[in-house]
Amino acid sequence: MFNPNVLVKNAVQQPTVNAVITLIARILMAYIFLVAGWGKITAYAATTQYMESMGVPAALLPVTILVEFGGGLALLFGFQARFAALGLGVFSIITAFIFHHGAEDAINFMKNFAMAGGFFFLMLQGAGKLSLDHFIEK
Repeated sequence: MFNPNVLVKNAVQQPTVNAVITLIARILMAYIFLVAGWGKITAYAATTQYMESMGVPAALLPVTILVEFGGGLALLFGFQARFAALGLGVFSIITAFIFHHGAEDAINFMKNFAMAGGFFFLMLQGAGKLSLDHFIEK
């Protein structure tokens, strides 16, 4: 009997396909944090005002930039990707509760939780063969 799940499983278990898909997944997961981190760098004053309006001390902005932009770069290049994924997963959950609470922002709240799930899965699976982690660990 035809089982599409087995078809996909057999395709993605091919080493080259697996490596490319893992790389694409890392790029897609890193993208939002690279853009958000860069936006905070280029609009530093406005971001501090927004953070303070949400009850978050502006002094945390450098840490936020480090987590977002630094974590995004780490994922992009697959460097310390398990650690970066853990950090970004926890960050996504924390920021969901701080910045996306309430019914009017439920989609972004759920988006953050979905991203956290993806990050935790990446933490378990690692960065794949097309990564600095793979090169360093060899």
